[in-house]
Order: sequence, then structure tokens, then C-alpha cells
Amino acid sequence: MNKFKALLLVLMTVLLSMLLVACGGDDGASSNDSVDDQTPSDEPQEDEDNGNEEEGVDYYQTPEMDFDMGGRTIRMVAWWNMEPTGDNPDSIKIQENLEALKEKHNFDVEYIEIDFGEYQETITASLLANEPIGDLIRLGKNYTIPALVQQDLLWPVDEYVKNEKVFNQQLTNELYTYEGKGYAFSDQHTILVQGLFYNRTLMDELGMKSLQDYVDEDNWNWATFKDVIKEANRDTNNDGQTDVWGLANPSVLQQALASNNTTLTNADKQNLDDPRTVEALEFQAELVADNLPRPTEGGDWTEPQQFFREGNTLLYTGAIYEFEGFRDDMPDYDIGFLPFPKGPSAEVYHTFESDLQAIAIPKSVENPEQLVYIYEKMHDIESIYDYPEQASYEAMFSNEQDIENARMVGPNVVVFDHFAFPSLDYWAFEAELNEGTPVSTLIESYSQSFQAAIDEVYNK
Repeated sequence: MNKFKALLLVLMTVLLSMLLVACGGDDGASSNDSVDDQTPSDEPQEDEDNGNEEEGVDYYQTPEMDFDMGGRTIRMVAWWNMEPTGDNPDSIKIQENLEALKEKHNFDVEYIEIDFGEYQETITASLLANEPIGDLIRLGKNYTIPALVQQDLLWPVDEYVKNEKVFNQQLTNELYTYEGKGYAFSDQHTILVQGLFYNRTLMDELGMKSLQDYVDEDNWNWATFKDVIKEANRDTNNDGQTDVWGLANPSVLQQALASNNTTLTNADKQNLDDPRTVEALEFQAELVADNLPRPTEGGDWTEPQQFFREGNTLLYTGAIYEFEGFRDDMPDYDIGFLPFPKGPSAEVYHTFESDLQAIAIPKSVENPEQLVYIYEKMHDIESIYDYPEQASYEAMFSNEQDIENARMVGPNVVVFDHFAFPSLDYWAFEAELNEGTPVSTLIESYSQSFQAAIDEVYNK
């Protein structure tokens, strides 16, 4: 009986197979047709459309290139050594990628480091002489856009940097642009985090509400910021003199501009009369008029940092790279990080950069597409980290709230260009504001000189 059932099952399988073949013949396709014999579709395949090289990759990658650089040495120039450090798994993978690329494409790399104080002058002189000191050179936006680009000294690179996993698209396609083309690139997706350092230990000693609560409540704004400073400004020994202060910095004008999502210049136009700019100017004027910042003792630009280090000042506004110095110099204090409070015309917290840097390629350097390709393939890795800067944030901060604050601020960068114009005297402008010149008067007296300084650079 079991043999009969087995034979019956075989017969049914054969009949079913014949039936499927017959049905397949109805649409004109032979059972012997192969994929290679069929007419290709006019529709691009998904992988081809995305330029991907690997299965499962869901972002654009530049298709594999085959070239021999003939033993050429690629010179990478910055004011620090750009060589991958190998100090974490991601950096080790970048090193491995570079070694494989060097072997495949027959090149070597030299890392050139130039002192920051001499950097701009050295680099620009080499470019103007048509003898660039490097092939991949970090350039400041302030002296690159439009000055160097107008002189046709740099290659446009926007068509080569479409891999959004590697390249910061905003930097190339918005920040380093001139007449519709992008002239620099970077693999850094977080440009610079700026905000407020605060002394948690002092905050607790003063019995103040946790400053983190303002952020958590979405109530950290210019008004609450002023309230906090006022509350921290105290005479703790009743001698009639303030001995604890709320804010170390005498001026937060640039922070105020960024936190209100505005700038003093906008491309080739002065921006002083923008309502958001006016709000920022008035805010700084109010801080000074109300005597809220800690008064100067005649020190230089480092004085606010020293005030904060004394442990009797609650807040200091600065860049995140300063944190480790405060932590190391103030071991008895718990130091935290906050975003600078939102301005009235902003919806999110912002950071800012007034000296933006990115990598450019001199026009006299051959095959820029190969150089960008190598840089892309070096840095196109599967990171072990969940987000950019995770390793540095976790090494820097022991408090998860500080990490979240840095992550929240990082993507929202406002880039200032006012230092791109040599005749635009920002410091005189700020000084007059802090000396009490009314905002309306300041705008009226500086708007024409600002525009003239801009026109000078844009050759208008």
C-alpha cells in the first residue's frame, strides 16, 4: 500500500510539471529562455540608479574606479596632522581602507602640518603663485568664498561628493558654494558644537533650580537665561559686593545671533536690519544695561575662561573642545553642558561657526575626481557607533544629559561670514553696542560700511 501511494505521488508531480510548462508557453516565453537572452528593461535597476557597489547598501556610493596614479604622493595639508590615528575601531578601518587603496591605485600619502598662526598666509600665497603646497588642503571659508574661487584657484567638487554617508552635504552644497557650485568637502557631519558650560556644584550650593529642567521643559530661552543670571549674581558674605556671578562672558552677541537663527551678513548683503538680527542686538544690549555679566578686571580675551575656573561663576559660553580643560582644571566641581537658549525667532537650539574649515583641491592639481574618490573610499565604513561623535562625547562627558544636549545642538549650525570681509570691523561694532549705543543708531551708522566692506570682496 505504501509503494502504491509513493508511485501515485510521483505521477501527480510529473503531471503538474507538464501542466506548468504548457501554461508558461501561452505568453510566448520558451522554457529554455535565460535571463541573458531576454531584452533588457528600459527602467534602470535599483542598484544602478543609486550607484551602489554592494548589495544591501541603501546610500549612494561612487561606482568603482580603475586608475593608476603612477606612484604619485598625495599631500594632505592642515594645521594639524590629518593622518588617521587608529585610536578607535572606525579609525583603524579607515587606515585599512587607505592601505588597500594605495596598493590598488599606486600612490602614497604625505601629511603636512602648518602652524595655525601662519596657515592662511602660507596657503593663499602658494595658491596665488600657482604652486600649491598640497593636493587636499583645508581652507577657511572666510578667505575661500568668494575670494579664492573668484580667482579660479579651486576645483568645484560638488559632482564628486554625493555619498551622503561620507560627505557633509550641507557643507558642500550650501556653505561652500559660489554661483551654484560647491568648492570644498568634509567627512565631518558635526561641524562645531557651541553652547553653555555650567557649574552644577555651584548651582546646587546656591539652591537653584536645575538648569537641565529648563531644557527638559522646553523653557530654556532668553528670558529664563536672564532670570538665571540674575538669581546667581549674589553677595554671599553680605559685604555689599557681588562675589558670585551668573555669566562669565561680557558679550554673547554671536551666540545670540546664532540662537535666533540669523547673521550680520547674508552672502553679498549686510543683514543688520533683519528683524531677527535686531532682536539679537537688543538682547545683548539688555544684558549689558542690566549689568548682568561679570565685570571685567582688565584681562584679555581669556578672562571669561579664568573667571569660570575660579568656581564662583555659574555660566560660561564657549565651544565644546574647551570642556576637557575645565574638567581637568576644576576637579572639585561637576561641570555640565547646555545649549545656548533659544531666541524668540528660533524653533530649535543652534550652534555656530565663525571660522568654518573644509578640504579643497587647487585648480592646478590634476584629476580631482580621483582624489575625492580616494577620500570617499577611505571613509566609507560601517561605523560601530550609533551616531557621529559618539566616541568623543562619551569620552568627554560622564553625564548622559550633557551628551544629549551636545547631540541636540550639533546639527543646527549657523555659519558667520562677517570675518570674511577685511574692512568690516566687527569688534568696533560690538564694542559700541556694549558701550550703550542704541541699536537703531548702531544699525544706521554701520549698515553702509558693512555693505561697502562686502562689496569690496565681491568686486562690486
